[in-house]
Amino acid sequence: MNEITRIQTALRPHLSWHGARLTFLALFLVALFRVETVNLDKLASVFANRAQSASNHKRLTRFFRKFVIDFDEIAQAVVSWSQIPPPWTLSLDRTNWSFGTVNFNILMLGIVHEGVAFPLMWTMLDKRGNRYSDERMALLERFERLFPDVEIHCLTGDREFVGRQWCSYLMLPDVLAFRLRLRHSDRISSRSGKRRQRGERVFANLKVGEHRALSGKRWVWGCRVDVVATRLEDGELLILATNCRPQSALTDYRLRWGIETLFAALKTRGFNLESTHFGHAERLSKLVALLALAFCWAMLTGLWQQQQQPIPLKAHGRRAKSLFRYGCDFLRRTFSDLALRRAEFNQALHLLSLY
Repeated sequence: MNEITRIQTALRPHLSWHGARLTFLALFLVALFRVETVNLDKLASVFANRAQSASNHKRLTRFFRKFVIDFDEIAQAVVSWSQIPPPWTLSLDRTNWSFGTVNFNILMLGIVHEGVAFPLMWTMLDKRGNRYSDERMALLERFERLFPDVEIHCLTGDREFVGRQWCSYLMLPDVLAFRLRLRHSDRISSRSGKRRQRGERVFANLKVGEHRALSGKRWVWGCRVDVVATRLEDGELLILATNCRPQSALTDYRLRWGIETLFAALKTRGFNLESTHFGHAERLSKLVALLALAFCWAMLTGLWQQQQQPIPLKAHGRRAKSLFRYGCDFLRRTFSDLALRRAEFNQALHLLSLY
């Protein structure tokens, strides 16, 4: 049984794809770790098969054009592989970039674990901004249908995820605890509700490193919420609205950065997602699905390596490299020379087969 067949066997319990598609996925993953880019020409040139690059390129384009992916199945595979213990902290954010006149804009929901968000589900936005809340609500409703019984600690979101409709939706019974950042210009009511001031005025006297929670619920975006704030080291105000447990809101919100780390892994510090020339939303979504699986494999590998040989810490106390990069480097070395690194390959495959 060769290496590609063994990877295909490890993938089979998680995906209902037929054999040829699983073989393609195994080839894609190996090629992706070898070149760390989604550029189809480069991927095609390192496929671990005997076909010519031109044939591999056609195979790649045919997959993204024709194959139908069950994205719920991808989300379940991510959860199965990541084995993140509940309660989950969710992070919602978007990433965008441009190629020529084409704007790419992806709204993503992830589960934060070990300082990074694992990509769970996403949607392609057909506008450059993020002004409307329909896509966010649809994403959360899909999450609740797929994982109805999982315990959620909270949902975090940056200050672009604001608005009366969005906040009202999150305040519905049995939805989610949230920690959402307010814009400085958002108006916060007095405790009585008779006066409203911009957030930057309410917390104007807050000094760097200080934090403050307003007493009682306040009206923001037409909803009664708790409001807490701190002033960051650079002097900027961080103001949060939350519907419960305001004492932990600032600590919880810091976990939101995990989704920025994910975007860096998918883009410039990992798989170079910006190098895709896909202008079709459905094809781009399929590509992200494959990257989500690759990301999980790299993280599993990085976490295992961290147990074997911890990453050195820098003077500021942070790791010299991320767990994702640690795993990605291991897989790149392994797949670059499978004949010489059979023991490393067996370990990587074992990690993929554990769950």
